[in-house]
Amino acid sequence: MANGKQKKGAPKKSAVAAARGSVVVKKQVPWGTIAAVIGIVLLAAGVFGYYYVASSDQRAQREREEAAASFAPSEDNPDPSTDIEGVVTEEYAAGAHVLPHERVAYDKTPPFGGPHDGNWAACNGIVYPEPVRTENMVHSLEHGAVWIAYNPDQVQGEDLDQLKLRVDGEPFMVMSPYPGLDPPVSLQAWGRQLKVDSVTDERIDQFIAALRRNPNTYPEIGASCDALGPGLFDPDNPPPFNPEPPGPDAKPMDYQGSAGAREGNTGSVGGQPAPATPPAEE
Repeated sequence: MANGKQKKGAPKKSAVAAARGSVVVKKQVPWGTIAAVIGIVLLAAGVFGYYYVASSDQRAQREREEAAASFAPSEDNPDPSTDIEGVVTEEYAAGAHVLPHERVAYDKTPPFGGPHDGNWAACNGIVYPEPVRTENMVHSLEHGAVWIAYNPDQVQGEDLDQLKLRVDGEPFMVMSPYPGLDPPVSLQAWGRQLKVDSVTDERIDQFIAALRRNPNTYPEIGASCDALGPGLFDPDNPPPFNPEPPGPDAKPMDYQGSAGAREGNTGSVGGQPAPATPPAEE
């Protein structure tokens, strides 16, 4: 019609526009991009968490070392372990050796002095996963090492890791499980012992600082903690711990030693080379 009026029956403009809008494709959600962003955020959080935990462990280790520094031996205080609450002190004669098949009737549990095997347990930062023959571990103490023994039923997981940090790779440190030990952790140096209930006890680091290679407290100055090797003492296959009580043939604490059980059985006396001595016949 000339007047521009809408013809009868024709759709209204608003209805046409609505119809056109209904066929417009809705905008897609970028799930792939979102997933990638979330992955990056989680990765960054994991990396940050790892380094935060690692730095926390290192910081805690530094704090322990700084706190224990005052317990280092000096001319004025040759044995700082006497200032540590709970340390037990005994005097033991050195140099009394037994043969690999012999046992000692020790007076303490774990022992920290007295007769011992002619072969020392390797003790330069070694963490033994299984219990080791006691007579070999005591010899390591005679060389200036500190031995951390723990009850494997009570010390596990993060607590066990805390103890390992003090030993793994550290010279003149050695660690092993000791079945039936009470309380959970016991530290031994020659003639000295400290038992604690917690791996976070500050006295652990004080004991180590005071007695590891303290020339005033261990007998064989300059002796080695290195492995002797197969046939003597192999740290990869050490002689096992014997949980049974010593029998009537066990050597007493005042035993003077066997002529066939020299240090290392073939190697040294007081850390110095010695002529080879064949093991005694059984």
